[in-house]
Amino acid sequence: MPQTGSTLAPDAPDHWPALMARAQAGDGEAYNRVLRQMVPAIRAMARRRLRDEALVEDIVQDVLLTVHRVRHTYDPARPIMPWLSALTAARSVDATRRRGRHMAREVYEEEHMLAWADAGATERMEGFAARHEVERMLGALPARQREVVELVRLREMSLADTAAATRLSVPAIKALLHRALARLRQNGGEGHD
Repeated sequence: MPQTGSTLAPDAPDHWPALMARAQAGDGEAYNRVLRQMVPAIRAMARRRLRDEALVEDIVQDVLLTVHRVRHTYDPARPIMPWLSALTAARSVDATRRRGRHMAREVYEEEHMLAWADAGATERMEGFAARHEVERMLGALPARQREVVELVRLREMSLADTAAATRLSVPAIKALLHRALARLRQNGGEGHD
């Protein structure tokens, strides 16, 4: 990349539109780079909205998955931070609503279970944030676990709707989702082949 006289660091948000344009054109290295660089910004935006670190990390993961799904909607001629901020705000609101519904209707040890599963998620998330990593990791899950992750996390279906769609009980969906997320986190932390 030619020198432009800019004093910006190569990982500054002002460089992200160019990286995203390259990623949209199929440059996997640029995509990996821009996603890794976005993680601290997403985390900071989520922390401004929420105090619960486990929920913040869930939002970081959700935003990265959303970026993966809707990356084609980003216009590289426009600033990227408002786009990323809007995605983070939407995922934060969704997470807050989901948590409110869970806490209002259900009594179980999900907080403890998720806190245990999320230990060290920050470092591992940066390792598998890129598209091919997400696809590879989802592909490594057993079919039922993959289906539940796709319905709950990617399609954002409720646990009850997922249970109805899969003809499983809500507790079975929770168990499959927990095992799938734990497996994804474990695989994300073991390095790459």
